[in-house]
Amino acid sequence: MTGSLNRRAFLLSTAAATLAAPLVTSHAALALDGGELYPGEQALYDAARKEGLVVSFDTGPTWANWAAEFKAFQKRYPGVEMVYNDLGSAATVVTLDKSRNRPQADTAYYFAASALDAAKAGVVADFKPVNFDKLPDTLRHPEGQWFTIHTLNVAFLVNTKLVKDVPQSWADLLKPDYKNAIVYLDPRSTGQGQVIAFASAFGNGGSMDDIAPGIDYLGKLSKAGNVLRTMGTTPYAQFLKGEIPIWIGYENDGLKAKHVDGMGDDIAVVIPKEASAAAPYAISLVKGGPNPNAGKLWLNFIMTDDGQKIFAEGFVRPAVPGAALPPSVADKMPAAPQIRPIDIAKAVAKKGEIDAGWAKAVLGQ
Repeated sequence: MTGSLNRRAFLLSTAAATLAAPLVTSHAALALDGGELYPGEQALYDAARKEGLVVSFDTGPTWANWAAEFKAFQKRYPGVEMVYNDLGSAATVVTLDKSRNRPQADTAYYFAASALDAAKAGVVADFKPVNFDKLPDTLRHPEGQWFTIHTLNVAFLVNTKLVKDVPQSWADLLKPDYKNAIVYLDPRSTGQGQVIAFASAFGNGGSMDDIAPGIDYLGKLSKAGNVLRTMGTTPYAQFLKGEIPIWIGYENDGLKAKHVDGMGDDIAVVIPKEASAAAPYAISLVKGGPNPNAGKLWLNFIMTDDGQKIFAEGFVRPAVPGAALPPSVADKMPAAPQIRPIDIAKAVAKKGEIDAGWAKAVLGQ
């Protein structure tokens, strides 16, 4: 996830007031294609058009099929411009906290543990979107200050042009065959990095309550010389270019690279055989955001059946129970019984331990 607004988004965000005016000149109400997806959608759209803009924090377009969500949203709601950035989960919460007196974002997306941090900091608002009541209690704030929109599974994404023997386990990654081959995200600043710490703990005898085996393992991986680098932003583009032999990342990125972005048989997507982790990702309406109606319209859209289907089309597992995987994807996302769910509350409680432990084990700090 890149740490600054992309150029287009930056220009839009700094000139939001200027842009909004021409978008909301006295046009007649635009009717929604095919009628309403939910009661009140037309009225909310009309209010959102008057704002003309939604600022969506941490929804990088290469992540979790956000690019397709953006495209579908803007097709359905002409006149509501989409602005986004790509900060990383923990960095998003820090940014919301620093700008609490003058919020810049309308919505914020993050690993669900960071969503709890945002709620605790008091920077997000109550809002219950479409399908909110279908979510399990563990995947939502009782008043809607955050709610899970999809889950992601940790996997090894292996460029088979660069790696002769595809690793199948956490134990395999420690072999000298994979010297300077492995990339993963920094757990101190990214949700994916935190989930990788839990996944490596699960795969090395640890648990949600005992993260030490995962931290120790990541330290060993670095000491073995097998880590090429850790990163603070998503390296999807670099992986596609063939610059990364092994990325410990998410299943959906590997499947997207394989089936959509042309890698085909040049990538293997491996759920490590010992164990892995399924991570819930959540989103919130920002308290005092500049475009509250547009923010609500955006959040409702991604929680509709249509929005959940778009996540699934990007090989992301929808959060709303009963949301069917499209036939084009279902056979590409087989069940993996070794995947364990992340307990969000425990993940929050372990964040400090992961940050300090990882810095010591990997960086020697």
